[in-house]
Amino acid sequence: MPSSDMTFDPSYAVAVDIGGTFTDISLLDRTSGQVWRAKTPSTPVDPSQAFMTGVNAVLGDAGIDASVLDQVLHGTTVATNMILENKGAKTALVTTRGFRHVLEIGRQDIPRHANLFTWVKPRRPVPASRIHEIDERIGTGGVVMTPLDEDSVAKVAEAIRAQNVEAVAVCLVHAYANADHEKRVTELLRAALPDVDVTCSTDVLPVVREFERSLATVLNAGVMPGVSTYVERLENRLSEANVASPLLLMQSNGGVAGTAAIRTAPALTALSGPAAGVVGACDVAGACGIKDIITVDIGGTSADICLIRDGVVGLTQSGKVGDWPLSLPMVDMVTIGAGGGSIAQVADETLAVGPHSAGARPGPAAYGHGGTQATVTDAHVALGHLPVSLLGGEMSLDQEAALKVVDDNVAGPLGLKRHDAARGILAIMNNNMVGAVRTVSVERGHDPRDFTLVPFGGAGPLHGVALAELLGINQVMVPPAPGLLCADGLLAADLKAEFTRALPTPGAIDQSVGDSIASELVKDATAWLEEEGIPVERRDIQTRALLRFHGQGGEIAVDWADTPEDTETRFKQAHEALYGFILDAQVELVTLRIEAAGRTEASPRPDLDTGEKPAPVQSQMVHWETGDVDTPIYDRATLCAGVRLSGPAVITQLDTTTIIPPGWSATVHPSAALLLEKETA
Repeated sequence: MPSSDMTFDPSYAVAVDIGGTFTDISLLDRTSGQVWRAKTPSTPVDPSQAFMTGVNAVLGDAGIDASVLDQVLHGTTVATNMILENKGAKTALVTTRGFRHVLEIGRQDIPRHANLFTWVKPRRPVPASRIHEIDERIGTGGVVMTPLDEDSVAKVAEAIRAQNVEAVAVCLVHAYANADHEKRVTELLRAALPDVDVTCSTDVLPVVREFERSLATVLNAGVMPGVSTYVERLENRLSEANVASPLLLMQSNGGVAGTAAIRTAPALTALSGPAAGVVGACDVAGACGIKDIITVDIGGTSADICLIRDGVVGLTQSGKVGDWPLSLPMVDMVTIGAGGGSIAQVADETLAVGPHSAGARPGPAAYGHGGTQATVTDAHVALGHLPVSLLGGEMSLDQEAALKVVDDNVAGPLGLKRHDAARGILAIMNNNMVGAVRTVSVERGHDPRDFTLVPFGGAGPLHGVALAELLGINQVMVPPAPGLLCADGLLAADLKAEFTRALPTPGAIDQSVGDSIASELVKDATAWLEEEGIPVERRDIQTRALLRFHGQGGEIAVDWADTPEDTETRFKQAHEALYGFILDAQVELVTLRIEAAGRTEASPRPDLDTGEKPAPVQSQMVHWETGDVDTPIYDRATLCAGVRLSGPAVITQLDTTTIIPPGWSATVHPSAALLLEKETA
């Protein structure tokens, strides 16, 4: 059964996004547009348990049976966590003789913000003892220089068997130009090692650059057994619940894919959750008629920042997961260690905030789990930004504990008043995020003042206006369910796949060669669209060219044009916007990529009813920078379309809290989004 059976005309669709602390669930009736949402604690030992607990919770709220579900979508951090925590399967690498140390050599650069003199290269995911060489050699252009010696493959298989590995990565030199040897080696190893997962580079990343290709293949192989087991467990749980619809998983490129594709290339899910949030932000912004946005997803530990121009989510092949470059297509975003749990500490009379986090346990002192370090959340509590009750009354904050850690850990050591210390914590946190916003905007030729800021995640709306003030942005949009936007984004995601082929030898743009490669890739993409059962009217195929100036080490992706001159012009415009200059050098075509998608039809979005401004549910003293004010607190569920609230005000809901400082106002859009704007004098 194709992964998208019932995908394009479903009635009920459920989306599950699993985070480190909470699992978020959204159930959508695509016919009426009604949404039911829930949060449940994650179960790290077996994430599938929280998955089904959450699904059953929203099904119960909606009063429907699991058997009527037409679509199940999932954002998972299984692959990400395995890579970050180095908990992947025991993996071996098979490569061409003479290239055993490609991973160890790597690149001669260091991370951008690392100290040139103290940075230490991280340990490679596969030690040299598990890297095996075979006799073969493909040259540049795909020419066979040394035929494949199958006896050497048999000897390597024996050596791998003796090492009791769980996965094997095959990456041969220049396989992107000629995959014959690599495919044959993979076939032989699978036959000789039937209980071992074997993956080859041309199934994962068929492009130039041996280090990046080898690393991506190794990381993919390492997470393959764990992801396959997890996916199988999920499918079994769904089957037991009488759910017949296929399971679709979010990829790093902002689209979903079936389990067959994910089992082959599980590394495609490395940025699954953050990518879904960006898709959700675009969907909500589009309902408000907004196309140019900067998203800031702030959770407990990290913040993910992304810029979207004209409603299009940009992709990059220069992404990273932890210490490792992962050159798979992924949503172009920047991640920093800044979240609600980020720890504030004083060292040498200097206050620093993050990247270390208090995590979920013990978490911020205000959570009452024994936390003894001041965090960003504690600073918000100290200033009165958060009401004493969260999550719809299910969680109470310990205000005294928050005040104590701010006093003991920050205010006392620095000789500051309590509220000045708390504001200092937030100021450092916000400026750290502003730096990341400028990385995706100013450093890439965009003026952030031309964009609407979209903060989401559990902590995002607490910082939205402060970030906008620092960036000169005059409009902030807060989605209807900011803390569950990643789950909502899954419901809006398209089915996606990429088909990539590197030129055997990079060189000047040759239109006939490029068109020929693109035509072959389009056939592959069309066959995939057919196999997935995607109607012709909902298919989208884009041809992208990855180009560079001669001598450069990285490419820029632009739309492939009908003439070399037009493609080259697009590349130069993109290069100048990104770097501020154009080189007097030949433009080289390196890779062609087809981006295929099955577009998800937009569901009805019922407008909120109009109504009068409600009375606040309570008020509390908030220590704004302009002075202390007894500030009204509103329940977002009571706000009707058209209602306008002038700051100062606090808006609470199940999944987050939004603060409106003096000088700003919030208007409820008919889509249920909040539009915050700076008031003019």
